Amino acid sequence: MRILVTGTEGYLGCLLAPTLVQEGHEVVGLDTGYYRAGWLYNGVPLTVQTVQKDIRDTTEADFEGFDAVVHMAELSNDPLGDLLGEVTYEVNHKGSLHVAETAKRAGVERFVYMSSCSVYGVADGTVDETSPTNPQTAYAVCKALVERDVTALADDSFTPTFMRNATAFGASPRMRFDIVLNNLSGLAYTTGEIAMTSDGTPWRPLVHGLDIAKAIRHVLAAPREDVHAQVFNVGSEAQNYQVREIAETVADAFPGCKLSFGEPSADNRSYKVNFDKIHSVLPGFSCDWDAQSGARQLAQVFGSIDLDEATFTGRGHTRLKQLQHLLATKQIDAELQWVS
Repeated sequence: MRILVTGTEGYLGCLLAPTLVQEGHEVVGLDTGYYRAGWLYNGVPLTVQTVQKDIRDTTEADFEGFDAVVHMAELSNDPLGDLLGEVTYEVNHKGSLHVAETAKRAGVERFVYMSSCSVYGVADGTVDETSPTNPQTAYAVCKALVERDVTALADDSFTPTFMRNATAFGASPRMRFDIVLNNLSGLAYTTGEIAMTSDGTPWRPLVHGLDIAKAIRHVLAAPREDVHAQVFNVGSEAQNYQVREIAETVADAFPGCKLSFGEPSADNRSYKVNFDKIHSVLPGFSCDWDAQSGARQLAQVFGSIDLDEATFTGRGHTRLKQLQHLLATKQIDAELQWVS
């Protein structure tokens, strides 16, 4: 299969692309290059040609000859959505819809979209793919809008599939330290202490980046009728954790780490997720990682490079800080387009 992956220079994209190549696919990447400077360790081979281009500027020519598109390139995480406001909608909603529409016109048959369990927002009990969405942030709202609008494009020649990933974790050369388990692991290694500002009672589902890549490979290999216009929660039942449990697991992986908790937080986002559908529809899929093995993996990586506090807290591995730097230095404009 010939596959275009957007976001190959991102946290998840740089993990996915090599695994697709290893399975014999021909892979081309597309990425605007915001986070190119952030390279933590040489753990994954750079095996794909990547076109530098903003998703908003893509044309049919970019997608011609591809059997599938895996769309991962968006502005990631809630603080970015809060900072950038309308630009988040221009990129994540309108830009992603533009990618899907343009790919369809170019004759692409499969379209895999990276959505998020954050669309559930605040939920009582356990949610599944049939539960109402309740997005609380611009990032999550855009995910829900793309799901709605790209589903409307589905027909006999175009099969979109929506992957509602749990919160990602784990090592990646294009590391992100602005997601919960990775952030706590970085604190544990560089400071020897995790001082939680909340009581850690909210629920969060987690999934390793390599298991997200595995799920995508299974969707691409599945019969069309099994994944046509379908939504899949990506993760496993065992990885619904309270934030407190995540912190305790991380502290255990870093000997001598001190752990403390604060008061209940004003952030009321909390949800437990049912993952039965992906395991039943794609019977070959299972998660290879959990929080414990992921924290141990990070401890090993951090030790091998002797992660320092400047790297951990710097802009190279925190999405908001890097975009603020590019804006402040006028390398990108207010619409997040490259100036030169």
